[in-house]
Amino acid sequence: MNEPIPPAMLAVPHRQQYVMHLTVGEHSARHIRRIVRSFLLEWGMPELSDTVELAVTELVANVVRHVPNRRCGLLLLCQTGGVRVEVSDSSSQLPDLHTDFDAESENGRGLVILDAVTDKWGVTRASGGGKSVWFECQRPPSLQAGVISNQ
Repeated sequence: MNEPIPPAMLAVPHRQQYVMHLTVGEHSARHIRRIVRSFLLEWGMPELSDTVELAVTELVANVVRHVPNRRCGLLLLCQTGGVRVEVSDSSSQLPDLHTDFDAESENGRGLVILDAVTDKWGVTRASGGGKSVWFECQRPPSLQAGVISNQ
């Protein structure tokens, strides 16, 4: 179920967010990328689309592979200068950043990719069980509000 949260309900003025809860499957990432792209365009940050779409695809793929019920929550949060994305699930298993993987393996690179393309990322345990894996991507300084470019 998609649940846009009206700006009046947000704790911080001028922040926008989008929340949805869903059961993901093998083709869900394509639909989620389309949603992410739409919000980034609406928020005036289309230059972040490729990076955010790649990173959210990796997190959704981890839910499909490692969470038995495949239920997750997705939070898109427009922040000053960028965006934060959280994918939460009910699994207490924390993701493992594999830095030593078999070159022939088709799996195990998701968090390495996340680490390479995002500005920061992490994992937060949920108090009632489960976790949220999050990442943040910042706009280039020349595109942030209040910065004047010479181009």
